[in-house]
Amino acid sequence: MKILSIILILGFSLTGHAQSLAAYQKIAAENNPGLQAQYKQFEASLQRIVQSSSLPDPQLSMGYFLVPIETRVGPQQARISLSQMFPWFGTLKAKEQVASLQAEAEYQKFLEFRNQLYYQVQAAFFPLYEQQRSLLFEKENQQLLQSLKALATLKFQNNEAALVDVLRVEMRLKDSQSRIEILIAEQKALASGFNRLLNRADSSSIEIPDSLNYPTIMLNYRRDSLFVNQPRLQELDLQIKGSAAAEKVARKQALPNIGLGLDYMFIDPSNNAISNSGQDAIMPMLSISLPIFRAKYQAAEAEAQLKQESYRLQKEELSNKLSSSYEQAWFKLQKQGDLMRLYRQQIQISKQSLELLYTAYSNSGKDFEELLRMQQQILEYQNKLSSAQAAYGVALAELDYLTAKSL
Repeated sequence: MKILSIILILGFSLTGHAQSLAAYQKIAAENNPGLQAQYKQFEASLQRIVQSSSLPDPQLSMGYFLVPIETRVGPQQARISLSQMFPWFGTLKAKEQVASLQAEAEYQKFLEFRNQLYYQVQAAFFPLYEQQRSLLFEKENQQLLQSLKALATLKFQNNEAALVDVLRVEMRLKDSQSRIEILIAEQKALASGFNRLLNRADSSSIEIPDSLNYPTIMLNYRRDSLFVNQPRLQELDLQIKGSAAAEKVARKQALPNIGLGLDYMFIDPSNNAISNSGQDAIMPMLSISLPIFRAKYQAAEAEAQLKQESYRLQKEELSNKLSSSYEQAWFKLQKQGDLMRLYRQQIQISKQSLELLYTAYSNSGKDFEELLRMQQQILEYQNKLSSAQAAYGVALAELDYLTAKSL
């Protein structure tokens, strides 16, 4: 019978090969402007390595005497000086190390942003699946109500049922049509948000799988990776090392800088007949800076030490939060898994009850309201099942994000 065939297809989804979620994550990684901006930040930090390891520019000065200065070998007309300052030994290497560690920390920020984006794509994808399933169930429910209406009308025409049965199913049909219109509007909003994560047009098509098949998740799933591959923790480790290197730089900068230079003086011939008359003079120079104002160097060293302590405390706080978030996500995963098993059992029992009620109504024309109620109960359990499946996927995605699982 038609009514029984509709009952049998309830719970099955649309057919068709769907694009994998991992493919959408890759599209987001390639197109998302926020992730691209974060990578540019990393590339910019690499340029600081070259800057920090470079010597200061040499200084060239030139002078011309408006009134020549008389020397023993002749009047001095002009002077050129070239000098170069050199930081204390190891200073440039220490600065380069600071810049390198900061660049590595920026890369970890990029990885964290990428992982967040992957999670956001998953968190936006599963509601699309849930919404599509709800829309499918509601359309199937509408078909079932149409069949029940035809049956109730036939029973009324044969004086085997009351007109109120036809009116009741008419009310359910109007409610169903209203829910379908709401779900279609919701579908557009969810699709728009998902496509924005991928930096695509709102109208871009999205392929949703016809089922969600999750792998078996063992106890302590990827927990050993929670503190190993986590980019936020690695970033803080690099910040600690970078601050230690900055402390070394502060100590190096408190030492003298050494300058080497050369003066070249242009001398005209002397009127006196003396040897070396008019010979230009060359004078090597050595200069040393005197870092006698120690307060700024001591403050820079103390700043680096305080930053190290701050990053250590941040790391401890983050580790605690990661452990707490992992436990909460694991609880959500277990809860939704239990609910999925419960709803599948309830759907199976409810379908059996619906078949019995339909047979009884076909024979006696009684308990039509109970028939409608049971059919509505199946619809609710189906929606709850798809909701639990979507929530399970989001919880699993959160665990993958916390443990920095790569594609």
